[in-house]
Amino acid sequence: MVLKYPVILVHGIAVKQMRALRAFGKIEKVLDAEGHMVYVADIDGFGTIESNAEQLKNYVLNVLSKTGAEKVNIIAHSKGGLDTKYMITELGMEDKIASLTTLCTPHRGSIIASWIWRLPMWMKRIIAFFINSFYKLCLKDEHPDAMRACEQLMHVDESEETLAFSYNVYCQSYSTSLKRGRDCFLMAIPMKLYKHFEKLENDGMVSTESAKFGNYRGHCLDISVSHVQITDLFSRRSQKEKIYDFYKRLCNELAEMGY
Repeated sequence: MVLKYPVILVHGIAVKQMRALRAFGKIEKVLDAEGHMVYVADIDGFGTIESNAEQLKNYVLNVLSKTGAEKVNIIAHSKGGLDTKYMITELGMEDKIASLTTLCTPHRGSIIASWIWRLPMWMKRIIAFFINSFYKLCLKDEHPDAMRACEQLMHVDESEETLAFSYNVYCQSYSTSLKRGRDCFLMAIPMKLYKHFEKLENDGMVSTESAKFGNYRGHCLDISVSHVQITDLFSRRSQKEKIYDFYKRLCNELAEMGY
């Protein structure tokens, strides 16, 4: 069954939609082969929630103009879910969004971001300067602000949960769980720190509890999958087909619901 409305994939922090390293790997092609209209939003990798929400709004409006559709479905990963929520609640886009599915989004903040924020201010400023310069000059970010982006990920006001109930948008969420460090070298250390100091199930960046929003559907997969692997980045060959099948099922379910 094919989606009634186009689906826009929205990436999280530090990721860019580039020809050499696509934000969602082959997921866009997989869903396109299923007959869905699929787009990947091109927003800043280190923009603030407010700045990225503005960019996302313009992207959504362009997709609506191009396709003639009345609404879009959004599948947002990590910080992309926070950008999308802000776009809906603060930028008047409620009537343009049919559904919002968040994957591993830190709806209640990320402890990893809180740990980074504890670094000395001089160190944070130096790190932020180099990140902002690299993303602006090399990756074409329009308004990179690594310092503010990190601060916004530390803690998110739980009142934002009202989006799932007060706006005419179907909202659901998924999490992932990294069970063993060897399953993803990139997320191994933060995952172990999470479990050691906080005793929380997590994907290497976001705890399961923080990922819950709207209609929480549980883990995307019943296998060990990290925060980045669910977007087909650094995923193992043994994981890829299961990851692709998850996105297929997700879109099929939304299609059956009339979205």
